[in-house]
Amino acid sequence: MTYTERAATRLFIIDDHELVRTGLRRVLECEADFEVVGEAGTADEGLRAVRNLRPDVVLLDIRLPDRSGIEVCREIRDACPETRVVMLTSVGMANAVEQTILAGASSFLLKENSNADLIKAIRAVSKGHAILDPHITHQVLARIRALASRPHAPACDTLTAQELRVLAILAEGKTNKEIARDLSVSEKTVRNHVYNLFQKLGVTSRSQATARYLRTFPT
Repeated sequence: MTYTERAATRLFIIDDHELVRTGLRRVLECEADFEVVGEAGTADEGLRAVRNLRPDVVLLDIRLPDRSGIEVCREIRDACPETRVVMLTSVGMANAVEQTILAGASSFLLKENSNADLIKAIRAVSKGHAILDPHITHQVLARIRALASRPHAPACDTLTAQELRVLAILAEGKTNKEIARDLSVSEKTVRNHVYNLFQKLGVTSRSQATARYLRTFPT
């Protein structure tokens, strides 16, 4: 079956630069299997539209004027777990990549990539695959190895068995909704567990909790 015979992948663009949005739309609309259903220049505007339109893939700038793209990614994945997120940035920082993955993004790409690379990534992500820009993969691997090589942290000993299970799944980059589904509990229960384990571990973010988990249980 050819791309033209398949239902088009519905795309939404969130970027604060109009020229970038226009350029992306022109490139993507040339592909028969893509349909750009909308665009937004701010996080709040984009979130409202995504919740309403529920596109297959969101192209999301990591830096937005009213909120972090990483936070927006997390909210999109919580509200619309079936929607995939491709994070776009002009800066290939390893820490940003980790934060993005933990927020639930399926792909992290530099804006300097070619149109062909972007199109290929979107098609892969729409099929459920995860794509990481090869230029920054080594940075992420280096940071993970460094975290895993640090001494074990005893704080995890204070967690209950269920909190440990939540932490392990959280470390995979899953959203609260996905964790709730995996453990057959409510999202409210997951939020309570996350809050409690944050308090016990002395962390304030999912990335910090994941780092603690990796230090305690290196793979």
